[in-house]
Amino acid sequence: MQQTFRLVIDCPDQVGLVAAVSQFLAGHNATIVEASHHTDLQTGRFFMRHEIRADSLPLSLEAFRSIFKPLAEQYQMNWRLADSHQKQRVALLASHESHCLIDLLHRWHTNELYCDIPCIIANHPHMQQFADWYNVPFHWVDFQALGKEKAFAEIHSLLNHYQADLTVLARFMQILPNQLCEALAGKAINIHHSFLPSFAGAKPYQQAYDRGVKLIGATCHYVTSDLDEGPIIEQEVMRISHSDSAADMVRKGKNCEKQALANGVRYHLEDRVIIHQHKTVVFA
Repeated sequence: MQQTFRLVIDCPDQVGLVAAVSQFLAGHNATIVEASHHTDLQTGRFFMRHEIRADSLPLSLEAFRSIFKPLAEQYQMNWRLADSHQKQRVALLASHESHCLIDLLHRWHTNELYCDIPCIIANHPHMQQFADWYNVPFHWVDFQALGKEKAFAEIHSLLNHYQADLTVLARFMQILPNQLCEALAGKAINIHHSFLPSFAGAKPYQQAYDRGVKLIGATCHYVTSDLDEGPIIEQEVMRISHSDSAADMVRKGKNCEKQALANGVRYHLEDRVIIHQHKTVVFA
């Protein structure tokens, strides 16, 4: 994989901004291999993502950051610069459903997801068989024995121990406490088995069945203290009919869940997502 630097910018929209960034990059002989721009006319914000060939620059990542900083301050930028060869550490949380966990592990194992997976944490011990198969350290956190407060304290401790850059709730059926949500803000992704904002909370497929919907879906979103209301990264849908039972919806919906979560995680890992207020800009 070709090494690139990813420059991601969020700032007030203003005349000359694109030209200033372009001139800066051209002045350092940067070769841009991908460029994405978006202006939110309602909020007056501008969003930019440039992917730059690392070998075209006479600068290290740290030197680039140092030299770019004055321009960023001039235009009031929220910005980040990442190295595509630097793998993020992704911790996976799971409960008794295994399909999303196994799908992510397979994509990681086949290098579709470029990251490290330092650990799997679950509140059901039988999930260890999948961790063992992929040779990933496994931790069972017994919520029943510990109680929720101590169990989540242990999870938080494990995430810190493994220095997780991203935490993925792969059908982890526990509501994270506010303190942990705040600690993981912008660094925790959940998959909800519904096309949000419809049918939030428990048993969304049953809710969908009771309403007689003709589309079901899944939503990949960032975790916040407001249950199932975090900024949405990706969604997948599937058409169903009146002949489908709630159990059929569960079975068919698993494909939506796997695809939405995998896409959302990949977009995050590739620095394609910018969180703005309660929404995201995704340069997919």
